[in-house]
Amino acid sequence: MELFGMHIDDYLDYCRYSKRLSSKTLIAYKTDLKQLSAHVGTGKDASEKDTLKEYISLLHQTYKSTSIKRKIASVRAYYNYLADENIIDFNPLSLLRIKLREEKKLPKTLLFHTVWRLLDCVYEKYRSDAHPALLRDILIIELLFATGMRVSELCSLKDEDVDITAGKINIFGKGSKERIVQVCNSEVLAKLLEYRQVYDAEINATGYFFVNRLRRRFSEQSARHMICHYAKAAGIMQHITPHMFRHTFATLLLEEDVDIRYIQKMLGHSSIRTTEIYTHVALEKQKEILALKHPRNKMTLGL
Repeated sequence: MELFGMHIDDYLDYCRYSKRLSSKTLIAYKTDLKQLSAHVGTGKDASEKDTLKEYISLLHQTYKSTSIKRKIASVRAYYNYLADENIIDFNPLSLLRIKLREEKKLPKTLLFHTVWRLLDCVYEKYRSDAHPALLRDILIIELLFATGMRVSELCSLKDEDVDITAGKINIFGKGSKERIVQVCNSEVLAKLLEYRQVYDAEINATGYFFVNRLRRRFSEQSARHMICHYAKAAGIMQHITPHMFRHTFATLLLEEDVDIRYIQKMLGHSSIRTTEIYTHVALEKQKEILALKHPRNKMTLGL
């Protein structure tokens, strides 16, 4: 298949307009497919088993298993598209048995008291200077912690996605999957209402729920900088990212014996296996507690 790269742009258009994939996913697909196209461009046949094995071997020399898995998935989806369009007879990846080393990388979480300390710092600043931007910052941190949504999902919220009266937030996640998360804390709901009233003109002007000083959509990068700023102000040495609130949300609920299937729905995971990684975090926390706090550790008994 010497013309492997000829249909990449058509495939990306199909993903953009028919599958409605996000711009980030499209960029990743394009990068992955162009990478294999460059490899095939050396005169190799992209449908040959040996060519694909050689390419996957090269990936193993450069990337971690999570990146390799994504790149292979990108290529597999492209081949399926070519087969569906009768450009090729079959998906050549189906000839390969691909085994990847799974790297157990536990998600980084925050201690409950770290979240409390961070929020307390922002609330204290707001009490001394009721600036609208501080109110917005409080609500962003509160919602990241209260709902477990991704920062991209939060920054993409439209005014109509937030039903303050019902305490519901309509979230559009990866692959345009839709889910509803409830906000049940009275203080967070009060801040939602206060924020909506203060930012009424800005929200109506942009359509987005979170707005910056230029009356534009509040960006993910701004959220990251904002959280780092308050963490430093609160004297927290740990580097905190917005996504850590998502991990913390899931882990703390699991520690409170919430059924993992409910957590899966709230996080918007299509597979329970994705959510199960938080059970490992909870077990690590359990091990730490028992090692440090169990009264048996205070006993010294002779054998």
